[in-house]
Amino acid sequence: MSDSSRLGCSLCTISFRHTLISFEQLIEFARVHAFNGMEVWGVHARHLYEERKGSRMHLPEAAGLTVSMISDYLEVGSRVNFPDTVTRCEELLTLAGWLRTRRIRTFAGRRGSREVSAGEFEDTVRQLRILGDLCMDHGIDLLVETHPGTLADHKAAAHRLMTEVSHEAVKLNMDFLHLWEAGDDPLESYEQLEPWVEHFHLKNILSLAHCSVFQPHQVYAANGSRQGMVSLANGAVDYRRIIDRIGSSGKFASLEWFGAEPGRMLSGEIGWLRRRLDRLYAPAP
Repeated sequence: MSDSSRLGCSLCTISFRHTLISFEQLIEFARVHAFNGMEVWGVHARHLYEERKGSRMHLPEAAGLTVSMISDYLEVGSRVNFPDTVTRCEELLTLAGWLRTRRIRTFAGRRGSREVSAGEFEDTVRQLRILGDLCMDHGIDLLVETHPGTLADHKAAAHRLMTEVSHEAVKLNMDFLHLWEAGDDPLESYEQLEPWVEHFHLKNILSLAHCSVFQPHQVYAANGSRQGMVSLANGAVDYRRIIDRIGSSGKFASLEWFGAEPGRMLSGEIGWLRRRLDRLYAPAP
């Protein structure tokens, strides 16, 4: 296998959302620990752009890092002010060009696939196509994340959404844990959704009973529960099989750690992931 087919590993800047650390320090951390790239949270991207007044950003690139994706939230559905969503998308496209990334992550609404009416589903599909047109005009892919409480909350729902949207710039950011949480087999899900999958999120949990710790009100609260968050190798989702399957995909995967001590945990996680990938690339005896 060639290096170009090897899975790229990204550091999520959101992992350091409650830590006093500069963007330059994050870049240095990613470089020292042999990450290939960085996934920049939309909040961080905006602050950086405003702080530097839009002057050209070279820092990740100069350190040999790719900005694999900007992760943000574009409101879609029947209950949103869609012109505001278009404006936000245009702002994100400016940030994407500034950070030299080809991907923007979003969610497909704020309600689960089994909760929405046919009309709201159709509105969301239409809006995602419009946003896809905007992104395609800038050479950017819009990635819908597989996530609870959205129209891509399980394998069949994500497949239906992508089939209905049917837009070459609208793809998927596949979060294996959330598909497992929905009752789907992660690898079977990947086999079915692979035509649309452009990026991965990797995280793990001790058991299904603990998955509520990833709900937004927990994740974004500095004092939210982190109980049950564990390393990739020690959780309920079997990431050994997953990495063996996607290791030669040539795509990027972000290590999405929301718990305490992000520096210590992520240095261990990237080490484990690198060793797993090295096994795939080891020469045959």
